[in-house]
Amino acid sequence: MTGTLYGLGVGPGDPELLTVKAFRKLKESPVIAYPKKRKGTKSYAHKIVDVYLKDSGKEMLGLIFPMTKDPVILEREWSHTVETVYDKLSQGKDVAFVTEGDPLLYSTFIHMMNMMKERHPDVPIQTVPGISSINGTASALGLALAEGDDHVAIIPARDDYEAMKKAIVEHDCIFFIKVAKVMPLMLNVLRELNLMDKAKVVTKVTSDEEVVWDINELEHAELEYLTLMVVRK
Repeated sequence: MTGTLYGLGVGPGDPELLTVKAFRKLKESPVIAYPKKRKGTKSYAHKIVDVYLKDSGKEMLGLIFPMTKDPVILEREWSHTVETVYDKLSQGKDVAFVTEGDPLLYSTFIHMMNMMKERHPDVPIQTVPGISSINGTASALGLALAEGDDHVAIIPARDDYEAMKKAIVEHDCIFFIKVAKVMPLMLNVLRELNLMDKAKVVTKVTSDEEVVWDINELEHAELEYLTLMVVRK
């Protein structure tokens, strides 16, 4: 009998924001899969659940996901990753793939799920929703996401001035993820729209490494990947 592949959303950073169901699946699944950094350090998702897995005897399956756009390398590495997980599933073992935030919102698990369905359609797949960094940021900042007829957007920040400006103009509350690489551009957009005082930037929200930045100190700051900006007009 083939095991079940679970996509577990483990929240934005605080281990206490894990759902009861995700906690139960962690305890029940004999294999815990997680994104692994090449240097051997724990991934963010692994750190979140580590407090629940110490001395648990679980089989920890570290998976390396290539940071490249080369289609040949991507196909090769993803094929290897999917087959590594399937090897455990084919032994009848359930595999819980942990991902920060929610497994179906800008998550590595989405590609894993789609490739597994394509290559091994016999594998049962379930997801457990998690609290996203969007919700975590709203809570940490005491910020109302939306009320009445407000429009909320989640936008991957990119090097396109007019597109970023348009996103802000057309919505009432905008979350820009992956914002670290284009922070100078985003600051210029905010200045043009006179919205510097309406923006907040947070790194690793709700975790013990959380940083809420002063917007005026970001021009030359070195920001980590898990940084987002929220603009609430």
